[in-house]
Amino acid sequence: MSDTPDVLKKILARKQEEISERQAHTSVADLKKQIESASAVRGFVQSIKNQLNKGEAAVIAEVKKASPSKGLLRENFIPAEIAESYQAGGAACLSVLTDKDFFQGSEAYLKQARAACTLPVIRKDFIVDSYQVYEARAMEADCILLIVAALDDDALHSLYQLATELTMDVLVEVHDADELTRALRLDLVLVGINNRNLRTFETSLQTTVDLLDQIPDDVIVVSESGLHKPDDIKMLQGHGVNTFLIGEAFMRCENPGEALKKLVA
Repeated sequence: MSDTPDVLKKILARKQEEISERQAHTSVADLKKQIESASAVRGFVQSIKNQLNKGEAAVIAEVKKASPSKGLLRENFIPAEIAESYQAGGAACLSVLTDKDFFQGSEAYLKQARAACTLPVIRKDFIVDSYQVYEARAMEADCILLIVAALDDDALHSLYQLATELTMDVLVEVHDADELTRALRLDLVLVGINNRNLRTFETSLQTTVDLLDQIPDDVIVVSESGLHKPDDIKMLQGHGVNTFLIGEAFMRCENPGEALKKLVA
């Protein structure tokens, strides 16, 4: 994919190395055995729908220690406590970063967060290989993220299909109209619109607004990135968007769940 932004190319190159390292340690057969004893999936999409059906904003609250652009976000990073706080604050789902090299994430964080609450959890990572999909279910993720900018159409379809076969939901992330067109070729249930431009790292909520006309009514739209104040939420709700993935705005607050309540009150 020749038009892939440089920062994403760097992450994806490292991701391929990481997959090889992990496969040398744990085989797909080993992961399949782990899946057999994994707890049942919690319905990620269903949890969002339950919140929306009550007329409430559905927030996918992110457990995120650091980012490449902002560095360390939270010094006192205890995933279980953050998960409990988010659940008390009314989150619909959790998102947990498992990428180690660029986001200081860990699969242990996902396990700790999920064990501390009853919310469904998405594995937030750069998934480019079927190995990582098996790995996600083995670590008891309920949903995976597929980033259209990181995948060609064949990979996008096969990884989506595999996740579905493993009973996980899938959040398909797009940044622009071309990526959305590709995403809509899937049997799409959940689409994330990332308001951050991968080339400039600037965020604009207008990115979400501009793509809404192309999305069928039965697809749930998740607005991601750049959501920091109640006015941001209200503006998007005015356009019919009621599902949001938010991390940085909460991670800098002592009590993330309280911050969530205030943002979507």
